[in-house]
Amino acid sequence: MAITSANQLELLQTAEAVAREKMIDPGLVVEAMEESLARAAKSRYGAEMDIRVSIDRKTGRATFTRVRTVVDEEEFENYQAEFTTEQAKPYFEPTQKANAHWLRGEEVIADFAGGPQIGDRFEEEVPPVEMGRIAAQSAKQVILQKVREAERDRQYEEFKDRAGTIINGLVKREEYGNVIVDVGAGEAILRRNEKIGRESYRPNDRIRVYIKDVRREQRGPQIFLSRTAPEFMAELFKMEVPEIYDGIIEIKAVARDPGSRAKIAVISYDSSIDPVGACVGMRGSRVQAVVNELQGEKIDIIPWNEDQPTFLVNALQPAEVSKVVLDEEAGKIEVVVPEEQLSLAIGRRGQNVRLASQLTGLDIDIMTEEQESARRQAEFEMRTKLFMDYLDLDEFFAQLLVAEGFTNLEEVAYVELDELLVIDGVDEDTANELQARARDVLEAQNKAALESARALGVEDSLIEFEGLTPQMIEALAKDDVKTLEDFATCADWELAGGWTTVDGERVKDDGTLEPFGISLEEAQDMIMTARVMLGWVDPEELAAQAAAAAEEAAAAEEAEA
Repeated sequence: MAITSANQLELLQTAEAVAREKMIDPGLVVEAMEESLARAAKSRYGAEMDIRVSIDRKTGRATFTRVRTVVDEEEFENYQAEFTTEQAKPYFEPTQKANAHWLRGEEVIADFAGGPQIGDRFEEEVPPVEMGRIAAQSAKQVILQKVREAERDRQYEEFKDRAGTIINGLVKREEYGNVIVDVGAGEAILRRNEKIGRESYRPNDRIRVYIKDVRREQRGPQIFLSRTAPEFMAELFKMEVPEIYDGIIEIKAVARDPGSRAKIAVISYDSSIDPVGACVGMRGSRVQAVVNELQGEKIDIIPWNEDQPTFLVNALQPAEVSKVVLDEEAGKIEVVVPEEQLSLAIGRRGQNVRLASQLTGLDIDIMTEEQESARRQAEFEMRTKLFMDYLDLDEFFAQLLVAEGFTNLEEVAYVELDELLVIDGVDEDTANELQARARDVLEAQNKAALESARALGVEDSLIEFEGLTPQMIEALAKDDVKTLEDFATCADWELAGGWTTVDGERVKDDGTLEPFGISLEEAQDMIMTARVMLGWVDPEELAAQAAAAAEEAAAAEEAEA
């Protein structure tokens, strides 16, 4: 194909037709054509040459130009496309050719007195090429590739801001359990683990899905859909309940066992509107519309409450709760229910308590009133025996201490004397004797713990670190933490313990110092103090970071207010 004999306007007409079909900018198609023609010209004139093609956007005329650039002598590599400054001097003069000129930046050079500079370009028009079959095929591939890239960019730009919304699509096909969905401007994928239960679709079925993620990948933008995401249910309620859309009612949390059961927590910012009633709708019409979309998934609508124990009692409905004990530090909560309510609270295969745990973000331990009573009795007996063994007390006196709330030897040894005097039958001499015995026992335990730690190889730098008791040092030594450097490299959760979510289940991570009641914040402070002592962290920089974090927190609070 000879470009000279082609209808020049046909290039523009082809570009416009492709752009309309693919819904992309015609200019991008023309740029692809320019690149394809430039590649064909290089195959004719030489791959080392810098050949550029420009297509006039009005006439369709294609201009072929050879470009040579002035470069530094050390960077000179290609004599076909580059000049050194010395090589350029003989050519650096006004040219008599109408189709050749020198450029500096984007301007034609008019003053040649200063000599050539690095970056100057000499551009000269060359004859159009005759495109053989192979060159034409190569040009076609370049155009198709550029069009595909432009199409992908347009698709990504269209969908990148739509993540987190619901879209209607048309099923195209199913591949290995994954459903390919036509979303209008391209294809999206609904993975099999994002489908509800045993859903199956046939080509051309209409489907409503949640856009979970939009990512730009090497093979183009990937749109990932979901029907199991908790956010899908929240968005469905937003579509069905005008009060949620208007912001009068807010969905605070959602927990789902897709296709089976779900719990959704809502709150109303208008005291005259019942959030649960509004979401249920007249005769259940609103919630039923969501249930139908989710293949009959049963939905419990729960009033949200800032008080976590109250919220948990609501979340465990329909079971009745007798008592709730919250351990905020551990993120754990104990729930006591009557014997006849235990199976209802746990639910089939633990479903009810699992969803309540997801909804509240707490690890829930459910027990009956009888089990709680037995546990409390066991704790009472254990503490009684502790005081009997270590303080040489009779059972009755030891039980008095436990009944008054004393749980360990430290509390007896270092509590204010007045707190011991309130116990029946305890006078000042008895109280002093109790504290003396407790301190003697603790000193003996501390001495034994230090000796054990030293035998394990603990260095003085760790023993002398403020905030660590001998028992803590012994526990660290048994966990192979024997120097201040070892301690400084620990993570806070390795010391204080924590919780990790694995496959939707909260898993406990035991901390070395967790038995001693060390919190995450205390662990963080001790680790950072050790790093400052070792010179790993600049205290001034640390203070500046803390001040900046405090300012950000204050600004966030103001924004919320």
